[in-house]
Amino acid sequence: MTPAIKVAEKNNIVFRVHQYKHDKKHASYGLEAAEKMNVAAELVFKTLVVAVDQQLVVAVLPVTEQLNLKAVANALGAKKAQMADKNDVLRSSGYVLGGVSPLGQKKLLTTLIDVSAELLADIYVSAGKRGLEIQLSPQDLASLLTARFIKLT
Repeated sequence: MTPAIKVAEKNNIVFRVHQYKHDKKHASYGLEAAEKMNVAAELVFKTLVVAVDQQLVVAVLPVTEQLNLKAVANALGAKKAQMADKNDVLRSSGYVLGGVSPLGQKKLLTTLIDVSAELLADIYVSAGKRGLEIQLSPQDLASLLTARFIKLT
């Protein structure tokens, strides 16, 4: 049981956990998740950690899209954003790359979710380990993280 799953359970939200055998040779964690779970890739969201003005921020967006760092900076009133160092991500979240969940991180960070999630019934995000996904409503995810929906791509 991961911290992400514990957060979902503790808050009594509706969710499902999906597990699959992770292939270390696969080029994309997110696309692999979609393939192995047999769901549309647009429903699988990746969790990226971004450094904005010396602060770490979480961005949750479809695995089929690229993060627009300028959109993150603009949303937070900053001039520049860049991908966070992997060691900073591990220290802050407690998760390894490819298994970073927006839920259950060691420290609650400002979180932005791409607007494409807002109208979906459910999305899939990492449950905190490679090969483990959690399916939940984007509204529940946003509520648990006090996240905002913005255009991130």
